[in-house]
Amino acid sequence: MDHPETSEKIVRVSLHDTLIANLRALLIRGELKPGQKVPEQALCRRFGISRTPMREALKVLASEGVLQLLPNRGAIVAVLREEEVEQHFPVMAALEAVAGETACRRATDADIARVRAMHDAMIKHYRAGDEVSYLKYGRAIHYAFFEIADNAVLTGFYDQILMRVHNARYVRSKSQDNWDRAVREHEAIIEAFEARDAERLGRLLKAHVAGTVVNIAKESIQRDQPPAQP
Repeated sequence: MDHPETSEKIVRVSLHDTLIANLRALLIRGELKPGQKVPEQALCRRFGISRTPMREALKVLASEGVLQLLPNRGAIVAVLREEEVEQHFPVMAALEAVAGETACRRATDADIARVRAMHDAMIKHYRAGDEVSYLKYGRAIHYAFFEIADNAVLTGFYDQILMRVHNARYVRSKSQDNWDRAVREHEAIIEAFEARDAERLGRLLKAHVAGTVVNIAKESIQRDQPPAQP
């Protein structure tokens, strides 16, 4: 029998909202990828629900632009366009800057040590060329600033945007130049956090997301575009 803290079966209280939250989590974690058909039946079995609430939840996510509903073909995960990167990432950069500044003011020594440990592990995987593990720790570091900031409104806005751009932001097979640049920027970010320099950390996070991360996202989109038709 599943432990109540680990089971993915949905409690029938607030089924609609809980299901939407679970689907959003799948998108953020990258379990559902851009262009992928949403496996409705498999998800219904996974969450222990019927197809009716699943389809209602998919409609909500489609209205938010993260899914596309296709006539008689179900839903697919929306593919991010380059113009959407230019619209979403400046907002994400601003939110990360606020989170970093707030985290600097609220962080305990234990918080700083925890982020430093994640950073050191990320660098270890970078040096080993293990991009999958590197991305895991990179995600954790960025999200840690929101956790430490402890502002539900700020985190809510961030999660909403992250769900849409996640797969473009955390990209495998990025160019080595962009990867190297991202690591150098992370080194400066962790140093500012350890120094509790809120203004500098906010500025560095904003520049990192609006600059290098945007370049990586656009690089991914351009690489994955289908060839032009003659």
